[in-house]
Amino acid sequence: MKKLLALLLLYTSSLWAKDLALTVKSGEVLDLNQCIEIALRHHPDIRAARYNIQIAESKVGQAKAAYYPQLTATTGYSNSKEMSTPDVTGKSFNDYIGQTTLKQTLFDFGRTPAQVDVQRKGAQSSVFDAENIVVQTVFNVKRAYYSLLRAKKNRDVAAEVLKQYEFHLTQAKALYEVGAKPKVDVTKAEVDLTNAKLNLMKAENVVKVAKANLDNAMGVPQAPDYDIKDSLSVEKLSITFEEALQRAYEERSDLKSIKAKVEAAKRSVDLARKDFYPVLATKITYSIPRNGDFSGDDWDVGLSFSVPLFSGFSTVYKIQESRANLGFLQANEDALKQRIYLEVKESYVNMTEAKERIEAASLAARQSKENLELARGRYGVGAGSSIEVTDALVAYARSQAEYIQALYDYKIAEASLLMAMGLLK
Repeated sequence: MKKLLALLLLYTSSLWAKDLALTVKSGEVLDLNQCIEIALRHHPDIRAARYNIQIAESKVGQAKAAYYPQLTATTGYSNSKEMSTPDVTGKSFNDYIGQTTLKQTLFDFGRTPAQVDVQRKGAQSSVFDAENIVVQTVFNVKRAYYSLLRAKKNRDVAAEVLKQYEFHLTQAKALYEVGAKPKVDVTKAEVDLTNAKLNLMKAENVVKVAKANLDNAMGVPQAPDYDIKDSLSVEKLSITFEEALQRAYEERSDLKSIKAKVEAAKRSVDLARKDFYPVLATKITYSIPRNGDFSGDDWDVGLSFSVPLFSGFSTVYKIQESRANLGFLQANEDALKQRIYLEVKESYVNMTEAKERIEAASLAARQSKENLELARGRYGVGAGSSIEVTDALVAYARSQAEYIQALYDYKIAEASLLMAMGLLK
């Protein structure tokens, strides 16, 4: 995860402001890792996560400020005039006010360390939140990448089926001209060819939408035309469900984040109790004399010991709020663990099922191709019917689509399992 954070800080620096052409070039062929790198560099969610870390770190610095002296300066000017009487003219007075105060808290019964600790836990939580956003962004890129691959493969199948229908129409016309087949075969072949053209148009549109989704997942919605490499090959992930679940409990950034929030909430309860205790501080004040007389100095040095006597039950309710917030976060932690179990279970089952389905779908795709070749051969010698060829083509297209879908489902299930474990790969 430290590597994730390093990537986060790197790619969300000034690099994101560079020209898009430096990231995605027209006609470029991108692999999955390149797409992920582009997303880490450009996606606004990543940049927002980085700024959120900076906000949390700033709050830590604000909490530490109570360790240091507080220096303030006050200045002012006023003019007053005595009332005039018939015998005496009122005088005018110029008053100058200048004062500098240095205050240092000496002891506050652990209030400041508790506040710093609360903010540190919050900063840790923001880092884990950022890591979780990185993992989610990577998964979104993978899903969009595989969706585009699926769409392109389905488009290729649609184009191949179109060629098959064109060939079948040529066969039907040739056999009709020699009187071997009726006119209805030609008409049916023409209708089938038109439908195949419509299916290819739909497949092309799906490719365009899938590319737009990948552009958005990478954070570059106006990217030029590019291509991607085929990576739907299946490499079995060797891990048991119990191992995957254990890794999830150890690696999930959102779980680490909520644990940090729980720790911060515990310290917040302690912090709220500190309002019952007094504060010991020292104060040094230097004042400039009034009426413009700068001949003398006025120093004031002293200690203050403030004891809260009654605050309208504010501290009591503050403690009550802190305890309730702690209970809320602990309940959310339990709920998250249940969701993690479910996500790992579903992803693992889906991946196992898809792996088995790939083998069956691959066999069906090969068989349907052989059946299509046989049907075309029979029709070419006048032994088969046009319906037999059409049925074979439909079965071929369906089996190819099911095989592609099985590959896609496996890759998505694999990516989902890695995300459920809080891992990139």
